[in-house]
Amino acid sequence: MSRLVVISNRVAPVEEGKASAGGLSVAVEEAFTGIGGLWFGWNGKIDNSTPAQVTMHEGKRFARATMPLSRKDYNDFYAGYSNSTLWPLLHYRLNVMSYSRAHAEGYRRVNELFANNLTPLLEPDDLIWVHDYHLFILGRELKRRGLNNRMGFFLHTPFPPPDMLKACTEHEEIVRALLDYDVIGFQTENDARNLLEYVRRMPGGTVRGNRATAFGKSSRVQAFPISIHPEEMARTAARTVNSNRARQLRRSLGEKQLIIGVDRLDYSKGLDNRFSSYERLMENYPENRGSVTLMQIAPPSRGDVQSYKEIREKLEGMAGHINGRFAEFDWVPIRYLNKSYRRDVLAGFFRIARVGLVTPLRDGMNLVAKEYVASQNPDDPGVLVLSQFAGAAAEMDGAIIVNPFDEEGMMDGMQSALRMSREDRVERHQSMMEILKRNDLQRWRRRFLDALRTPRATSDRAGAD
Repeated sequence: MSRLVVISNRVAPVEEGKASAGGLSVAVEEAFTGIGGLWFGWNGKIDNSTPAQVTMHEGKRFARATMPLSRKDYNDFYAGYSNSTLWPLLHYRLNVMSYSRAHAEGYRRVNELFANNLTPLLEPDDLIWVHDYHLFILGRELKRRGLNNRMGFFLHTPFPPPDMLKACTEHEEIVRALLDYDVIGFQTENDARNLLEYVRRMPGGTVRGNRATAFGKSSRVQAFPISIHPEEMARTAARTVNSNRARQLRRSLGEKQLIIGVDRLDYSKGLDNRFSSYERLMENYPENRGSVTLMQIAPPSRGDVQSYKEIREKLEGMAGHINGRFAEFDWVPIRYLNKSYRRDVLAGFFRIARVGLVTPLRDGMNLVAKEYVASQNPDDPGVLVLSQFAGAAAEMDGAIIVNPFDEEGMMDGMQSALRMSREDRVERHQSMMEILKRNDLQRWRRRFLDALRTPRATSDRAGAD
């Protein structure tokens, strides 16, 4: 069987078999199940030595090959183009998008650096799977170095419609480079349609089913919604709900109901809208004062990007204002925590919470929504309140779906969740768990790799599956 080579911007430093932080790291480790291979990317370190040295770490199932970035490459490629240009663009936030030619050139330079250091490690029959927006153009760079391997790309974020994508100066370069991949995967059908529509509008561009052709190149474009291992998450939650931290949380709550939010500190998560909506809940439903607590866990990220500094300051101010307005000597409305917790600890917290509040302004999928559902006690589950703009909304049919730009609507969604009968909660939870078990992380991996292994002629006959 062909070896799998996964490339991502960052390679998780955790040991195999231990709980990862979540998201991409968990998905990548799952991808190697039964295959083995190599995971290549940045090690998270800054080192101005040249040339950058690749370090190999052999593991039981797969090897890790990592390299540092120079300070200039970090500033231009990572903090600059990836997180100040592409991230806001992909999340429909043109108002916080910034651009510079130096950053765009740094993006090309690091993708070339990745290709230069990866190429000597590759074998002719390797399956290559590239992840996320940092590496849109890596496939092009590998082909320029003579690689003819089957290559796939998966985007973990949303993908904007054509007119919005054009706000990026390099929009055509990005799409042209994407078509160097044999398979281009997205979280949702809407994201896939956005790329197909861009290609359809191009001079000479054609779309047939899920096959996009332009610039003399052709790719399969398809949605592969990422997921979790729901039964494993359920077992973890059942165990860790009795851990020391979970017991401490229950004791501190007493008889109060808990609303929980877990999000990386990012403007795309809509945390300021969420806090405002919770303040409205306290104003308009005063029976919740002293009996409901919102615990928002928001680990800091990208602290060297100005827009992230601003959102952190804003949220700290809002939490202080709401607590100052409503707190009593024995109750604080918002527990705002700028720190991270392991996934197993969070599973116990999720099981305690009556409401899971997942209200991003735009999100590729949002696995926290799925983890919250899987963590619930099936006999007395909590309720998921979910943004209509999270990719998970297409699957989580038992959630209360809200518009994160409508603060009163979110307020009503929280109130409905807090007052929902046990019978309704159980019915909704069962429906969502059936979906999660049917479309788990293993199926996501299998579907993408099956598509990547499928020759073009067979893929064209099969169409979207």
